[in-house]
Amino acid sequence: MRKVEVALDVRANLGECPRWDEKKQLLYWVDINEGQLHCFNPATGADEFLQFNEEIGCFSLRPENGFVLGMRSGFQLLDGWNTELTPIVDPEADLSSNRFNDGRCDAKGRFIAGSVYPPKDRDGANLWSLGLDMDAVQLAEGLLTSNGAAFSPDNTVFYFSDTPKHVIYRYDYDLETGGISNGEVFHQFPHGNGRPDGAAVDSEGCYWTALYEGGRIARLSPEGEIVEEITIPARCPTMVAFGGEDMKTLYITTVGNRPEEELEEYPHSGAIFRVDVDVPGLVEHRFCK
Repeated sequence: MRKVEVALDVRANLGECPRWDEKKQLLYWVDINEGQLHCFNPATGADEFLQFNEEIGCFSLRPENGFVLGMRSGFQLLDGWNTELTPIVDPEADLSSNRFNDGRCDAKGRFIAGSVYPPKDRDGANLWSLGLDMDAVQLAEGLLTSNGAAFSPDNTVFYFSDTPKHVIYRYDYDLETGGISNGEVFHQFPHGNGRPDGAAVDSEGCYWTALYEGGRIARLSPEGEIVEEITIPARCPTMVAFGGEDMKTLYITTVGNRPEEELEEYPHSGAIFRVDVDVPGLVEHRFCK
């Protein structure tokens, strides 16, 4: 059994989108509901954050410094830590209920990010690609919560999940055009035992997903079969990221805004956990600008 440890003992409201900076050996992550972008240094235990006046759903690193962000107000740029936001485009400006939720870059530097439609009374969320020309192109629609964006090691396969529907999809991905095609169900989880949230792919092409309200992480083979599960001391893990010098440390964000009886059973809910794994993850691709 793998040993799961607390890496950062915080009570994040909605911890999400851990992202490892292999150049600086730092872990960035967001607290979506608090509008915070955090920087955690595992070597020192220090954690600092930037405060914004809206939710940050996801982000990716830029080539040297700074970030591209998917926020409630659309795509934004930061040139560095503690600099001013620069708006790019808001493809869902006419969808007042929506905000961006999950995303990651492909090998060409496109930022693929999806939204969430909180009322969940219809399929009102979408998946977008912020391309090399800084324009947003819709890749998919008819979702409730776009999540789990990840690529195969060779960028020929793109995965994403629709969390409330408990399903992960697999698409062929054309890296030259940024288009997706031939979508199919990669894995359908049964209802009532956790639903697929954020994810990452390792160097063997296996897809790791955090099972929200399932208290565990699942590793799926490229064929969609569960090959390993790791129990987490929090009921609501949200996303995973590979880090460390050898990329064999799996970091897991969680939710701290939970019922009191659940917090009594899982007192470290909201923390960032870590667990050592056998297969290294992939270095994250960075945004094109």
